[in-house]
Amino acid sequence: MLDFAVNVRGTTPEWLREKLRARVDDLSTYPSPDDEDAAVGAIAAAHGRDDAEIAVLSGAAEGFALAAGLRPRHAVVIAPSFTEPERVLRAAGVPVTRVVLPPPWRVTDAVVPDDADLVVVGNPTNPTSVLHPAGALLALCRPGRVVLVDEAFADVTLAEVGGDLVDEPQSVAGRRLPGLVVLRSVTKTFAVPGLRAGYLVGDADVVARMVVARPHWPVGTLQLAAVTAALGPIGRDHARAQARQVRAERDTMCRMLVDAGVTVCGDPQASFVLVHDADALARRGRLADAGVAVRRCDTFPGLGADHLRLAVRGRDDVATLLRAWSAS
Repeated sequence: MLDFAVNVRGTTPEWLREKLRARVDDLSTYPSPDDEDAAVGAIAAAHGRDDAEIAVLSGAAEGFALAAGLRPRHAVVIAPSFTEPERVLRAAGVPVTRVVLPPPWRVTDAVVPDDADLVVVGNPTNPTSVLHPAGALLALCRPGRVVLVDEAFADVTLAEVGGDLVDEPQSVAGRRLPGLVVLRSVTKTFAVPGLRAGYLVGDADVVARMVVARPHWPVGTLQLAAVTAALGPIGRDHARAQARQVRAERDTMCRMLVDAGVTVCGDPQASFVLVHDADALARRGRLADAGVAVRRCDTFPGLGADHLRLAVRGRDDVATLLRAWSAS
């Protein structure tokens, strides 16, 4: 099917495939300390962090399970958002309050209970594609509270400042505040979802508490190699190029959608676009029959059966989508 449902960018780049192939013969031994040091060092250089502020993860989503291990007394999840954090927290027996933002889903409108000792928020947020100001996220921090920012798609965000494009304009991955921790992924931008690779940066005390109960060798050799490559010079250049491609494709895609009478929600800033359609669920089925996959949004708390999420794709694919849309 023509895939507008999954937010992975294309296929694994050849330079990354080559680096992974070069490590296959090392799979007969456990990951080495040198492998972990290389991955941690690449993350530290990319975000200006100390080694103690970093943990390499088996996929960024592992960070939500580690956050549950903090045993918060009262967690808050800002919605609409990726549903995995709430699922994992509730499964661990953590009391969770869901703070649902009204459209256009700005975190500045969040009313967070004072006693919340864990707050989880995405930036940019999946599925709304809203990019929150860094200052609004930092304002959530306070003594005794962990603020967990999911930046899985931050590496494809851009802002225009003085005629220049600024990468990751609202990322807080390099900011130091007590209780602030950030999850990052290499899955989406580098097209390695089958490998599960990500990392955590933030308050060293919180990071230490999150990883204390992990088993030995929690991340494999190929995962460490992928993180090292993604955060190295070639990987950073790849992410910057992807960010610019996403911006150009998203602008074109949004114009095409609007011209076709499709309602684009808000001001999308990530590699996906939220659209409103009163007939969304039925249309999703008809599009599937036509060979086009889109993401339903009634599974996201705060949204309903009248929204769809579309991954950003090139002009030709969008034209195919719209032909199927008009016929559905």
